[in-house]
Amino acid sequence: MRARDVHGLGEAALAWVSAHRDEFALGDDALAEHANVNLTWKPLGELAQVCVSIRRHTEPADPLHRAASDLLAFAWRQTGHGGLFLELQRLEPFATYPLEIYAAFASDGLRHPEYERATATVARTRGWRLTEQQPNRRLSVLNSEQRSGIPQHDAMPRALLRTWLGGLPEPWTFELAAGYTLTHVVFHLTDWGLTPRGVPPQVADYLGQWLPPWLDTCLEDEQWDLGCELLAVAGSLPGPPDRAVLEESWTRLARAQDASGAVPEVGAGRDGHPVAHDFVGCYHSTLMTAFAAVLTTYRLRAYVDDGAAAGKTLVLEHAARPGQGGRGGPR
Repeated sequence: MRARDVHGLGEAALAWVSAHRDEFALGDDALAEHANVNLTWKPLGELAQVCVSIRRHTEPADPLHRAASDLLAFAWRQTGHGGLFLELQRLEPFATYPLEIYAAFASDGLRHPEYERATATVARTRGWRLTEQQPNRRLSVLNSEQRSGIPQHDAMPRALLRTWLGGLPEPWTFELAAGYTLTHVVFHLTDWGLTPRGVPPQVADYLGQWLPPWLDTCLEDEQWDLGCELLAVAGSLPGPPDRAVLEESWTRLARAQDASGAVPEVGAGRDGHPVAHDFVGCYHSTLMTAFAAVLTTYRLRAYVDDGAAAGKTLVLEHAARPGQGGRGGPR
């Protein structure tokens, strides 16, 4: 598996997303009182965040960059260029999800000043500061405040200590829910892969030791969605990436991606039994494939000269893990 092959998996995934972009569109129920935000705003917000991250980690001439730019512009139009966030804020002033989605756009310079002023007013209240949330969600809000120019209502290091990952738990307590919370903790600490040094050293060391077996377990169980998120975490940590782990993981993940570029959340993919490829069943895992692929290739090239000037490509060569002969190393 070569770096350009990983990049190709990301291109195929984003091509599938582009072909299905209308399914991310906000319908007439986007502001309805009883609408399911998990089927309206959540997919659109995830699309926006992945596209912002891809744009940050690719050059303008890269096909992934161009596709992500087009999709981000589409997503921003769906929000009425930010106007719908203001309507959401008026309807649900203490809901945090509008700010969490808006922050992705704001981090790329797409802003709505009136919405930011209205939300900043609410964010100064005791009610906002005392909203009861899952600890990883608290980190999301804090990062969203920072990205949107709103004073943070708590300190990220203090909020981190309340999370599962921040407590450096026994590694055998890892399971599906813990996996999804830890990935998002890392995403919020690093601003979605942009600042790897946002991960404290003790947490980075812990993940360096235990991320490889957790990733192996997820891929063996065909948990492609979580596997992609863990690969994105691997591409968000400080220090050089573990190339052996990446090579093995991407080789396995490639077998789950079908000819259209779609990756199912779970299941054997094209090499095994049929899996559901409906939009809801694979849009998130396909987005995460593109996200992880971009972070992987970006971090590899940041630490290893891939000989691009000589027309070569980077091979993810084997190295050994500690204790095994020196092999390195939303939602």
